[in-house]
Amino acid sequence: MPTNVTVTLDDHPGELARLGRVLGAAGVNLGGLCAVTSGGGKAEVHVLVDALAPAMAALEGAGIEIVGEQEVVVLPLDDSPGAVGEVAQRVGDAGVNISLAYLATNTRLVLATDDFAGALAALRD
Repeated sequence: MPTNVTVTLDDHPGELARLGRVLGAAGVNLGGLCAVTSGGGKAEVHVLVDALAPAMAALEGAGIEIVGEQEVVVLPLDDSPGAVGEVAQRVGDAGVNISLAYLATNTRLVLATDDFAGALAALRD
């Protein structure tokens, strides 16, 4: 099951590399990633993983602060103008709020929502 894991890192050189090394050493592949500095010397990082248990164990073992985890919708996306807007419109028309969106490997869109089942239903139509 694709899961977005949110972590907080210190905002200084080498922290993203450390995250990648920790997960890589645990055999966890990153299907997607979004990292943003949030001020105050911190960065919020979202990683898309399929293997949640080893990812969580590796992060905890390395002392990386885990903020949360959430099952996400991951869908192929055309690499064309307006593609994200079309998907977001379908989800919005279903009354589902998107709380997180980022692009992942192989031109896939990752969406976290306030209604996982509702988002899936909207995207199946």
